[in-house]
Amino acid sequence: MIFFIIVFIFALAAGGLCFFLGWQKPVNEGRIVVLKVESGMSASQIAQLLEEKGIIRSARVFLAQTKARGMENALQAGEYELISGMTEQSILEKMASGDVRTVKFTIPEGFNVKEIAALLAKNGLAGADEFLAAAKDYTPYEYMKTGSRLIEYKSEGFLFPSTYSVSASAGGKAILAMLVREFDQQLTKDMREKLRKKNMSVRDFVTLASLVEKEAAVAEDRKFIAKAFLKRLDIDMPLQSCATIQYILGYPKPELTIADTKLPSEYNTYLHYGLPPGPIANPGLLSMQSVLNPAKEDYLYFVAQKNGQHIFSYTYDEHLQAIEKASR
Repeated sequence: MIFFIIVFIFALAAGGLCFFLGWQKPVNEGRIVVLKVESGMSASQIAQLLEEKGIIRSARVFLAQTKARGMENALQAGEYELISGMTEQSILEKMASGDVRTVKFTIPEGFNVKEIAALLAKNGLAGADEFLAAAKDYTPYEYMKTGSRLIEYKSEGFLFPSTYSVSASAGGKAILAMLVREFDQQLTKDMREKLRKKNMSVRDFVTLASLVEKEAAVAEDRKFIAKAFLKRLDIDMPLQSCATIQYILGYPKPELTIADTKLPSEYNTYLHYGLPPGPIANPGLLSMQSVLNPAKEDYLYFVAQKNGQHIFSYTYDEHLQAIEKASR
């Protein structure tokens, strides 16, 4: 009788040990699970979520280890890519270090704010409306500020085109801040000094660079287009940039008409002299450098050929001949 009692007690003890170790609930190991830890969640809530998702066997064991390691307040919010069957220690280390799931995306040169918003939404990184709402008045640097009511998105032009890797749960505001911060880092001390010597504001510089970006399809054309625009500004000639008309239309039209060049808008550089109110896109580094270091040739006119490359001319008569050649 005593023997059976001892066996029974041992069985109970073993069962309790198994429960503590989390062996009572099988886990389908090796399954990848994306877990989102919301800001403000307690260690207990995280433990419960891990168990519900089938990543760990026991929330109680996970919470006990968290407390034993003094990491109750160290677990960071974010999206984590976890594997069912991971040890509690591995999960704790991952969450304490903020090793969140990241998404890689590329912003092409010449994308405008709306195109960037659509790109982020497509990648599941941020809602387009959220991003656009943030871009309307986000001007953390003094050179971004403007009192013009004609500019819909004050961040336009200052979102640096590049490849980025961000937390999958970063959100539109955080991504916007990152893009603007990258632009500020790309705007080197040397570039700022050149702008100072040219007596050109950063906003005007970016606006002109955005025109160059949208006009040029071939890299080597940029410095010549920049020079032509700068010369037109110097002689008080309308910039007559087709890119500004495309911006007004809101979509890429293969061939513009005379009527298009008469659209009533402050961005219409056929009707208004000088630069448009603000950037029409987000220029890349090459276009910005082209404005700072334009070609030496004093071309005043240019026309795109079917292959995208431009023909540059000094005089209007030469330009008419170039138009005829480009249309063949």
